[in-house]
Amino acid sequence: MEEIQEKSLHRETARIEIAATRTPFDEIDEGVRLAIRCAADKKATDIVALDLREITSFTEFFVIASGANLRQVQAIADEVREQLKEQLGLRSNRVEGYAAAEWVLMDFGDFIVHVFEKNAREFYDLERLWLDARRVEIPEGL
Repeated sequence: MEEIQEKSLHRETARIEIAATRTPFDEIDEGVRLAIRCAADKKATDIVALDLREITSFTEFFVIASGANLRQVQAIADEVREQLKEQLGLRSNRVEGYAAAEWVLMDFGDFIVHVFEKNAREFYDLERLWLDARRVEIPEGL
């Protein structure tokens, strides 16, 4: 007779090493710093910047921010795009999701700005997907 193996729905726990070192805010690109400041100026919450330079080749940084509602998500995205264009002459290569405004992605080449509505951010959880990325130290009071 064949042996029957029991399968469990319980996950095996794994220990994940998270990089303890952080990238200082002053050492990141001017465009990334400006995008973070613009998001903060429009009252974005939970602003996180991830340094991807050591782990990927398609971009160097992710800026991730949340808006309280769809209108605020669009306002944050508008401010980032307008100020980067006006102050640094940077234009986004691509913008995705602006009309629905649950997750707006703005690709500036060297960095990508993600602006989420709260529920969409929790669902996609980019910080978990990119756990091995170094976090950027964002100064208090931005």
